Amino acid sequence: MIKHIVMWKFKDGVAEADKQEVKRQLEALKEIVPEAIEIEVGLDVLKSDQSLDMVLNSKFQSLEDLKTYAAHPEHVKVGTFLKTLVCERVAVDYEV
Repeated sequence: MIKHIVMWKFKDGVAEADKQEVKRQLEALKEIVPEAIEIEVGLDVLKSDQSLDMVLNSKFQSLEDLKTYAAHPEHVKVGTFLKTLVCERVAVDYEV
């Protein structure tokens, strides 16, 4: 199994509605991309100086499935929208 975790920092001034929309779109990928075993998206509630704003926690059977997910047209579409809202992205992928 592969865990794929991504965190983002939103640009200043991004509307709450846009944050909720990108969260909804990411969560919808679970039903669209069959390779995604789990998808969970959370928005930060602490809002500390050390916090990022949103996290994606997802699980895939293999690296190949993760690559398939990454290349899926609907994932690319969400990513394109997300890139307009964020100023920072960090990620980690690991085996479980």
